[in-house]
Amino acid sequence: MELDLRQLRVFEVLLRERNLTRAATGLGVSQPALSKTLAGLRSYFADPLFIRVGHRMEPTAKTLELEPAVRSLLDQVTMLRAQHQPFDPRTSSRTFSFSVVDAGMIRLMPRLLATLQRDAPGVQLRVVPADPEGLEGALESGYLDFAMGSFAAVSKRIRRQFLWSVTYVSVASADHPRLASRPSFEAFAAERHILVSTLGTGHAHQLAERAIEGAIPPENIVCRVPSFIAAAFLASRTDAVVTVPETMARELEGPLRLRLFSPPMKMPRIDVSQYWHERFHREPGGQWIRQLFASLFSDPGQGP
Repeated sequence: MELDLRQLRVFEVLLRERNLTRAATGLGVSQPALSKTLAGLRSYFADPLFIRVGHRMEPTAKTLELEPAVRSLLDQVTMLRAQHQPFDPRTSSRTFSFSVVDAGMIRLMPRLLATLQRDAPGVQLRVVPADPEGLEGALESGYLDFAMGSFAAVSKRIRRQFLWSVTYVSVASADHPRLASRPSFEAFAAERHILVSTLGTGHAHQLAERAIEGAIPPENIVCRVPSFIAAAFLASRTDAVVTVPETMARELEGPLRLRLFSPPMKMPRIDVSQYWHERFHREPGGQWIRQLFASLFSDPGQGP
């Protein structure tokens, strides 16, 4: 048996994630397929490589010994590809993969698709849900070209570029039976609320989530959903209130007949950046798509 790059990427991502499920997600493969590849690696190196300890896959001494050589080899392969694969957006048929929360898609996708249609008609996009737990593995393996969001706990091998800051507004149905245009804190807290929940993911929206939970009596939070768009839709069809990023709310204000107002308490500002792995920093296609995002969506008037 001879080793191939796919197997070495499995080795690398498992070493980072220490979890079969997260590693499979980061690599974009099924867990049975990942287990089969791991079995082949174990046979090749005549070592278990990873031993299950509770819910984690802990590396053996042999794995830690191999780690520097595997990382170096994969870095060199990436650099070699970058040097010999020029990228021309006018003729490319490449598919770029990135992750973003659904509120970000509302801001990004219409303008981005129009730009690609004009300047890079063969380029395609694959947008996947944001998964902060598997983010580094997905960027390191190349499963994701980059990620959009606000993730504080990433390693030094993950580069970032600030783009814009998110502020929050509250939305309710335009026909809401009780709320004034500028409700008091008491009136706001007394309403039924739908909460967009990202707790446990590491995404910075959880700061906003905690601020809302600190202001609203628990019995008045009637529903928690994982989607900003779904929450806004529910607000448009019920008498519940939702607090969401302002840019998304303004895009949906007309189509969903929403009323926007400032929440009567202090809300955090979330800095949104694009993230990519050091390994792909000089890869021409990755440089082009990141520069395109920066030119379309960065806010020069703001700073992180």
